[in-house]
Amino acid sequence: MKQDAHYYGVLAFSRAAGFKTDIAAQIAYASQHVDDARVNYIQFENDPEALDHTLIKGKPGFFGMSTCHCYLKVKTFNYSAMIYNTVAFHFVPGGKGSNFVKKMRCQEDNRVINLIMQDALQEDDPVILGVCLHPYADTFSHQGFSGLMSKVNDIKKIQLYSHYYKVLPFKLVILIQKVFRRNFDKHFDKFMPAYGHGQALSYPDLPFLKWSYEFDYTDEFSEDYRNTGLINNPERFQRCFDRIRTFLQDYLERHPQYRDNCLEFNDYELLFRALTARYGNIKRNKDWQKILVKLGLLPVDHPAITYNEFRWTQEAFADFSIKKYKQRMVEQARLHDNFCTSNWYRFYKAVKWYKERFFKYCSQEGIEINQ
Repeated sequence: MKQDAHYYGVLAFSRAAGFKTDIAAQIAYASQHVDDARVNYIQFENDPEALDHTLIKGKPGFFGMSTCHCYLKVKTFNYSAMIYNTVAFHFVPGGKGSNFVKKMRCQEDNRVINLIMQDALQEDDPVILGVCLHPYADTFSHQGFSGLMSKVNDIKKIQLYSHYYKVLPFKLVILIQKVFRRNFDKHFDKFMPAYGHGQALSYPDLPFLKWSYEFDYTDEFSEDYRNTGLINNPERFQRCFDRIRTFLQDYLERHPQYRDNCLEFNDYELLFRALTARYGNIKRNKDWQKILVKLGLLPVDHPAITYNEFRWTQEAFADFSIKKYKQRMVEQARLHDNFCTSNWYRFYKAVKWYKERFFKYCSQEGIEINQ
């Protein structure tokens, strides 16, 4: 899924469920930030004794806090990045199949992510809840694919049925398919590796799309392909957010201190319509912003009305600059005085919390991942 669902959708559904405005904003930001947290190593300028830090080459810092990486950089195509980022946070394995490769295929609403979600519901930290909602949502959109570079991601004969979205890059793909016809898949394989849903382009993440493809369903990968049948993204997205609504309501029952007692909302049909709107990415985001204000879920001047991927980083680091903190390695970082209570630090701790449970429950479900 994209920002419209991970951020604006989660924000709207959190408010509709009854969360206070600022808490709903925390949940939504943590959910979306999983797609933006690329910094993996930070070395501090001085020794922060009050922080849960580690020593790396004799210097205090944090390591292993990234939850995504750049798929266009060859050096990120390594086992560690795939396991700790792509698999853990974007393609939670379903555990079905006779071998490891098959078990790593993501499955909708699977056992591993549900065990993590049940733990998250008990934690008195909305940031943890938000972090967990991201991989949970991705099990719906990314189902059928693996977070590893794998044969299960080698697909062919992608077919679009949503004729109303005839704009680039869809028109370009359709044109290339017509030109190359039967050779399209062979040529496509030459520049698009079988990693995640790369060969399916962004089709799984578009909430309005209807499409299909063929995949090798055999355990031996004998090149025996089967058609998926019609994949109805609107139905997938609605199933997902219907479950997310349940999680949010359950969380509030357990943690009533986060409830906005002045808010009453029942018109979820409007939110589901916004969720599957037939617009481009930017237009869907703007549509959500209008709906949040129109339905009284968010004031027009609230900072959360526009997502800023660096907001939490800027609040946490005194020497913040986009150039410095957009790198995977940050040295000589200077912390703000309130760093210990910052949302960035809470996000970092939530990521550690999540990873511990991810590997624990994968092992428990018979998915043995070498770390």
